[in-house]
Amino acid sequence: MMALILDGNALASIIKTRLKDEAQELLTAGIRPGLGTILVGSDPSSARYVAMKHADCAEVGIESFHCKLDQDATMEELLEAIDLFNGDSNVDSILLQLPLPKHLDQLAALLAIDPNKDVDGLHPVNLGKLVMSEPGPLACTPAGIVELLIHYGIEIAHKHVVVVGRGLTIGRPLSLLLASKSPNCNATVTVAHTGTADLGSITRQADILIAAAGVADIITESMVKEGAVVVGAGTPFVDGKLRSDLSDSVAKVASAITPRIGGVGPMTRAMLLVNAIQAAKGRLI
Repeated sequence: MMALILDGNALASIIKTRLKDEAQELLTAGIRPGLGTILVGSDPSSARYVAMKHADCAEVGIESFHCKLDQDATMEELLEAIDLFNGDSNVDSILLQLPLPKHLDQLAALLAIDPNKDVDGLHPVNLGKLVMSEPGPLACTPAGIVELLIHYGIEIAHKHVVVVGRGLTIGRPLSLLLASKSPNCNATVTVAHTGTADLGSITRQADILIAAAGVADIITESMVKEGAVVVGAGTPFVDGKLRSDLSDSVAKVASAITPRIGGVGPMTRAMLLVNAIQAAKGRLI
């Protein structure tokens, strides 16, 4: 069986084309969408990620504003940077690059961001809206995964979805989104993780299996039901190389699968742009 490849790059390109048109419509109305980014320290991966965001913004017509703080920046300096973006009418959304240096309070920093400018959809107010099925910015990776499944005609409603991973950025918000009565969701969701006893006995029940544990090759061929749809959302680094939660052997039994590169990652970046444009539309009200 040849698995259908869930190509995130292709769909992200379609989404960005649509967002270019939306950004132009906003510009015609006198609004230039703006994204503010905050980077603390000089971690190469974080710096590269922020640079990619700026390139994505330029591609669709979103203006970028950047604040770079030293590795030893104080919490007061970080909160001041957030407050400046909160009060800047040209900045519609804010990206605080995580993780922060260990001496800084990550939760306090996230709470300081105006929920209406929360481009990552991870502010407790916005996570609470997700719990209550109220409109608000969605966490980017979960939203991207759902969009990817919908685009490739994979039915989610009434299916059994197993999410392996309970992290704040993917597992927890994704399980809530999939189980909600939002359009094209309404699944039965089981959340498992690295501490689940006999993980394979759970994953083999899944019509749709989403691995977001951040553990290389945690999902193997024997753990997947024949014909299941499989999404690899965890991207751990091993010996300096980007790996996947999915073993290469999984493709032998899956009916559809994300590629190791170009699957979920591009969709995460695309959905951040969606949130940024949506935040800018708030100025029309």
